[in-house]
Amino acid sequence: MNEHSVNTKCVQGGYRPGNGEPRQIPIIQSTTFKYDTSEEMGKLFDLEADGYFYSRLANPTCDTVAAKISELEGGVAAMLTGSGQSANFFALFNICEAGSHIVSSASIYGGTFNLISVTMKKMGIDVTFVSPDASDEELDAAFRENTRAMFGETIANPALTVLDIEKFAAAAHRHGVPLIIDNTFPTPVNCRPIEWGADIVTHSTTKYMDGHGAGIGGVIVDSGNFDWMAHADKYPGLTTPDDSYHGVVYATKFGKGAYIAKATSQLMRDLGCVQSPQNAFLLNLGLESLHVRMPRHVENGLAVARFLEASDKVNYVNYSGLESDKYYSIAQKYLPNGGCGVVSFEIKGGREAAEKFMKNLKLAAIETHVADARTCCLNPATSTHRQLTDEQLAAAGIPAGLIRMSCGLEDKEDLINDIRQALDAI
Repeated sequence: MNEHSVNTKCVQGGYRPGNGEPRQIPIIQSTTFKYDTSEEMGKLFDLEADGYFYSRLANPTCDTVAAKISELEGGVAAMLTGSGQSANFFALFNICEAGSHIVSSASIYGGTFNLISVTMKKMGIDVTFVSPDASDEELDAAFRENTRAMFGETIANPALTVLDIEKFAAAAHRHGVPLIIDNTFPTPVNCRPIEWGADIVTHSTTKYMDGHGAGIGGVIVDSGNFDWMAHADKYPGLTTPDDSYHGVVYATKFGKGAYIAKATSQLMRDLGCVQSPQNAFLLNLGLESLHVRMPRHVENGLAVARFLEASDKVNYVNYSGLESDKYYSIAQKYLPNGGCGVVSFEIKGGREAAEKFMKNLKLAAIETHVADARTCCLNPATSTHRQLTDEQLAAAGIPAGLIRMSCGLEDKEDLINDIRQALDAI
């Protein structure tokens, strides 16, 4: 469906039912698959034939939804995972090992920051964090001989910085490594990082792609553009024989599909962060309306951001759709149709004022969630970061009065009225 728009791909991508077949994708709720002979199954274990034998590695429902997301992002192959966190881990670990090094934007989701800086460090994988606003010279200085990947987020959660994808891609490619971009917040409806030079794209499908708080999941999409064999010495896992699969060389056997083939055959086999067929089915239902929902999220986010910017009870607002925002110009390049519905802002009066504001909201729910059909919000100082003092919060760039609000699909005037009365209560 390459000739069709992203809107049509949201609805019909990935699945082409034949005559008399189900219109909706079938849920193949089975752990195993039957074969008539051991020889037939053996070909699957040897990667000599396509098919399914155990749903920890691959499942038809999951593969169908992965194919749709691959089409949306302009990739050649994709793999669903059990969560967005596992998608980012697999995306990096598929090409890194003990002794490797990663260059990452410092402005990324806290969970991913900890994954890279703490957990993967325990595995012998080092990281250098760089500012999303770093110059070419600063980016180049971060790379080492053992650097194997560069990572960033299109729109960072919760900082809402907008990454200069072309600049980061150019830096990665100057040093012979792929750029991995987490595109969760804008989704492929509002930005397709592969078109700007990214090599691999990840998502927490739990967020806008699902859009209804129904199922946790993640996805990895490979562009097929990075030439692994041209950098064979850096990526032996892809360019030398894999003894656990009878000596297969992924880059040779699978060509542009090598990266996802290895991630499925090795990492999913051994680590098992699988997405369930039921969750994949729910995810597909969300994808079918993604192109309709995202413009409303953007519309509501911008309306709320403008209202907050004009309030004398708010110190500042972060939203790249505002002309006053630091990232407005770069957002116009990468996100001409808008970014997402997430807005962050600092209320005057610190922790006490933020607590009172949150307590008085009627429509917006207090949740550790974003990118949902229903508006939700969070005050990090009293929830996710409550162990920190006000001084520590300020040092981390998360002042005690900071609110992260994810604007849903409600009427924007109702959202603004709810925010107004909550601010008035302070």
